[in-house]
Amino acid sequence: MTPTGPCNAPDVVDVVALGESMVTFLPSRPGRLADVPSFERGIGGAESNVACVLAAAGHSVRWVSRVGDDPFGDHLVEAIGGYGVDVAHVRRDPGRPTGIYFRTAGDRATDAHEVAYYRAGSAASAMSVTDPDPAAVRAGRVLHLSGITPALSASCLELMRELTARRPGRPLVSFDVNHRPGLWGDTDAPKVLRDLARGADLVFVGQDEAWGLDSPEAVRAALPEPEVLVVKQGAAGATVFEKRDVTFVPAPKVDVVAEVGAGDAFAAGFLSATLRALPVRDRLRHGHLMAAAALTVPGDHATPPSREHADRLAALDDAAWGRLRLGPGWTAEAQRADEEVRTP
Repeated sequence: MTPTGPCNAPDVVDVVALGESMVTFLPSRPGRLADVPSFERGIGGAESNVACVLAAAGHSVRWVSRVGDDPFGDHLVEAIGGYGVDVAHVRRDPGRPTGIYFRTAGDRATDAHEVAYYRAGSAASAMSVTDPDPAAVRAGRVLHLSGITPALSASCLELMRELTARRPGRPLVSFDVNHRPGLWGDTDAPKVLRDLARGADLVFVGQDEAWGLDSPEAVRAALPEPEVLVVKQGAAGATVFEKRDVTFVPAPKVDVVAEVGAGDAFAAGFLSATLRALPVRDRLRHGHLMAAAALTVPGDHATPPSREHADRLAALDDAAWGRLRLGPGWTAEAQRADEEVRTP
């Protein structure tokens, strides 16, 4: 699958990512939120995370969203723009705030993990089919969306249904299911997310969020429409279904610091390799490598490996790939090694 998109448009970019970003407050030490004395400010949001990783990897990327006309909105626009992402189409809302959230330092897969969201009525929840500039949204080779946006409001769900509707001339639509049960209330989230995924061309879904289905094959049976389906299987690896082909690639061993942002980084790595028309094995390996960069830092954003270094690792034979182990600082060490090689 090779993205096409409106390549003759004057403002065309590789990827447009649409969705809410929030200011995130990361704890200064482990413990309950009630006990943590201070927090460090960061940024977090599934789609903007993908945008930042892709921009850091050398792609042209646009983030489309709404933020409040407030200092937190200023911070998001400046921070995301600082990665090289085009933020010119982010709307400022004078009547609604920018969303924020706090989280504990622990692994969110454990019962001790806490997240406190303050996003109800946020500026991003007011996105609708009449809000983003349609030309700005569709002027990319890829349009990346996630299942978080339709949970924000009825108008956001309507927008997502419009963007995933199969129409001639649209860009390649990438959809990360990102099922967050706490956002949906009494809504039948699995049905909504499956319907949206069926309209996409490329779908990412974690085995742990796939509606109780017990295998990648069962997920594919439930989602036969997307041309490419990526089923993420945690530390084991990931399986890609593309037409009649099925490809599994194990993940490298990683010394995990925090799991936040790993799924977004995986999507960015896979999309980057897709934009470069790499073979499916290498697309999966690039996804795993970007995820490994995120897994080895405490926040949502990590310095990705250079394209050259990622390409070298992705080209390893199966035995060498199986021996690969990545820990904190591995991308910086690789960058220093590359610089030493280039220095006369």
